Amino acid sequence: MKIGLVGTPQVGKTTLFQLLTNLETQASSRENVGIARVPDSRIDALTAMYKPRKITFATIEVVDIAGLLPGQGKKGSEFLNAVRDVDAIVQVVRGFHSDMVPTEDGEVKPMRDVDQIQAELLLADWALLETRFERLQKQSMKGAGGAEELAVLEKFRDALENDLPLRTVELSQPEEAAVRGYGFLTRKPLLILVNVDDSALNGGFPQEEELKDWTGQRSVPLVAASAQVEMEISQLDPEDAEMFMEELGIEESGITRLARAVYGHLGLISYFTVGEDEVRAWTIRAGSSARQAAGKIHSDIERGFIRAEVAAYDHLMEHGSMAALKEKGLWRLEGKEYVVADGDVISFRFNV
Repeated sequence: MKIGLVGTPQVGKTTLFQLLTNLETQASSRENVGIARVPDSRIDALTAMYKPRKITFATIEVVDIAGLLPGQGKKGSEFLNAVRDVDAIVQVVRGFHSDMVPTEDGEVKPMRDVDQIQAELLLADWALLETRFERLQKQSMKGAGGAEELAVLEKFRDALENDLPLRTVELSQPEEAAVRGYGFLTRKPLLILVNVDDSALNGGFPQEEELKDWTGQRSVPLVAASAQVEMEISQLDPEDAEMFMEELGIEESGITRLARAVYGHLGLISYFTVGEDEVRAWTIRAGSSARQAAGKIHSDIERGFIRAEVAAYDHLMEHGSMAALKEKGLWRLEGKEYVVADGDVISFRFNV
């Protein structure tokens, strides 16, 4: 799963990318790519229980796409091509004040940042829709079919005419399949991150209500974080970092909240494999079967699937061991069609 960080220049996007991926980058680079770990307290608890030699968290691939201003010609095309290559978009907008980083008109306006980038994506979708719509109409006149695609594109056109992103259009599974290959940009999942001053970590950043209204109407998650504060936290040892966050009145870092919000918004869940060798989180889509989950480990396990031995994370934490769960009947044998739940602790039995 690939996540694209987008935004106008100097909103703190590259700093947040560095914090997510622990990579040093060049802000002038057209594109930076890295892997972000998804923090999960359940991994910490399982590690304390099993004391494994190796610990593996869930991860997300992150792309830092070069900042964009409207009307940049070739850079605009490069920006849109980069966005087409990701599965979801995190737009970083500026909510902080700084004399060192001037703004367009001297004012901090997060909604302006949102509008500028989203307008570019809407225009790109308009161009794609009109091209495809015209081609399908000509095919239909020749009796070449495409009626279902045309019907979906008409729904999309209605949304774009009202300046609504295509992700707001509800489609049936057959309709979704008919247009899946188009790569519409505003169909991709979106999350907005506001880079705020440390004084606004718990609210109070510019245009907060407008931004909440905009994201609420479109079911877009909104996360507030301070790149400056996050950088300071990353340079402290865990104990000092915890004290620092307590002073600021925050329970966890913005980077942690962002990674978790992205993970959940994409419909992803984690199941765990545990033992003395390794405690590991495996990423699957919500609704995946036990057999599909097994395939994340290795195709041989999926192909030779016999059964899954399953325990719920909460039960394991409550009773302290697999042996205790077996005694209480909380350790289960599940077949290949079992739908894996978030937090399941699983051992697969297979034969190849």
